[in-house]
Amino acid sequence: MIRLKFSIDLKYEVADYASDFIFNIHAAQTRCQTVVSEALHLSQPVVPVIYTDPTFGTRYMRLKAEPGEFAVRYDATVDIAHYSESPARIAEVPIAQLPPEVLPYIYPSRYCQSDRLHKYATREFGHLRQGYWRVQAILDWVRHRTKFLSGSTNSSTSAADTLIEQVGVCRDFAHLMIALCRAVNIPARFVTGIDYGADPAMGPTDFHAYVEVYLGDRWYLFEPTGVSPPMGLVRLGTGRDAADVSFATMFGTIKSYQPLIAIEAIDDPVNGFVLPRFCQEALSSHGDLVAV
Repeated sequence: MIRLKFSIDLKYEVADYASDFIFNIHAAQTRCQTVVSEALHLSQPVVPVIYTDPTFGTRYMRLKAEPGEFAVRYDATVDIAHYSESPARIAEVPIAQLPPEVLPYIYPSRYCQSDRLHKYATREFGHLRQGYWRVQAILDWVRHRTKFLSGSTNSSTSAADTLIEQVGVCRDFAHLMIALCRAVNIPARFVTGIDYGADPAMGPTDFHAYVEVYLGDRWYLFEPTGVSPPMGLVRLGTGRDAADVSFATMFGTIKSYQPLIAIEAIDDPVNGFVLPRFCQEALSSHGDLVAV
């Protein structure tokens, strides 16, 4: 079992009239990720409305902030119980046998133009032995070809752009891997969260993006940047790509500041909590369920 404690601090300046926000900063509540404790603090006396997506456990918070300074702080502790399997035992699933809930993740989406990359992906990966190892080969290809560089892309950068520019941040690595998987008929989706275990030299902790691929009978975790072990990934939101799970969407004239995020792992083997580590097994944080 992995226990992670984290905090998120967000700060904004709202202009001359009240403005709406939609946040996706709460830890998702799923069968394999349990929210042990959490606390939300808002600097203005506003009443948020929180909606939980029944499929993924993603929680969206909507509120209206008045003009002036507005700050949000969210603290949580989560327990994550991963399912592990030998990669050699994990096969791809033919299109005809995919569960209906998985079908949306074989189509192109805004940032993952798998239709545009079909010929390229087929030439690069179509001849490889199918199964977990083909997905691992796609991950390795993305990781070795793309340079991680903060500030190198923006909110309009797509998988096709990253393929050409060969540089990006975590969301760009995730979009490119997802698009290449879908291009060879492997369902893949985008997950936002916070990661534990990255090298401090890479800078302050930030929101993180990673990938889930449907193989065998469940969704398996893949971290294409390689900066942190998949065991150390907290789930916030799940969608087709970044357009579905932005951590903050603002409606109005608003100045935003850099998020401040901190995360720690609990090392307490006596009580069953171990530190996240890299491992050879394939990991899933969805148990035996397709969607959640």
